[in-house]
Amino acid sequence: MSSTSAASPDAAPEVGALGRIAGVFFSPEQTFDSIVRRPSWVLPVILLCLVSCGVTASFGSRVGWRTFMQKQLESNSRVQQLPPDKQEQVIDQQTKLAPAIGYIFGTVGTFIFVLIAAGVLFGVFNYFTGTKLSFGATVGIVAHSWLPYVIAGLLGILVIFLKDPSTADLRNLIASNPGAFLSEDSPKWLVSLLTSLDIFTFWVLVLQGIGFHAANPKKLTISKAFFTVLAVFIIFTLVKVGIAAAFS
Repeated sequence: MSSTSAASPDAAPEVGALGRIAGVFFSPEQTFDSIVRRPSWVLPVILLCLVSCGVTASFGSRVGWRTFMQKQLESNSRVQQLPPDKQEQVIDQQTKLAPAIGYIFGTVGTFIFVLIAAGVLFGVFNYFTGTKLSFGATVGIVAHSWLPYVIAGLLGILVIFLKDPSTADLRNLIASNPGAFLSEDSPKWLVSLLTSLDIFTFWVLVLQGIGFHAANPKKLTISKAFFTVLAVFIIFTLVKVGIAAAFS
């Protein structure tokens, strides 16, 4: 019998798609090892899309997009310089566009962001660490490592329905980073920096470290994998903060 038709007695057991969702949280090393050997990414991306759309729908029905847009535009000096009737037109336009943007961002945007993140990490790990990853395995690692954002989204939906609608902040529903405690007039670069220091984001980074270690455990220790991912995150954050500072 060929080696492809019979599993080695020492081989790790395969983990199914549903098992991988739970396994990311409870047995990440075994789960990511399975993902690397047999890549998959569809189910976690679907979950991310569904939760993102759930947040958009919940926020629209509970808080209302017009209320959100009014608050956003209060801090926009250009809009405030317009006559009152023009301000209302801008608010009306933004209110109509907001839910559509939310659903597009939550579906197509989620898929695109997973691919972009996977592409960057695929290049970094293959070029700088010689891990020799396949792109499919990289997408699988990234998609599953983002599952903590599903928990964040579910908590966000809970907050929307439990909290006073007038105090719900779509940008920071569960206050999982220091940016949630800044005042409305804080510099945009500081808001960008502190919102990046998010509990769920660091959870994702840890999972990615475990995942990329599983791709080549002999060559890539967990600490090396984690600090490689962390370095990419730091560069991305600095670029984001720089853009916020330039356009503030």
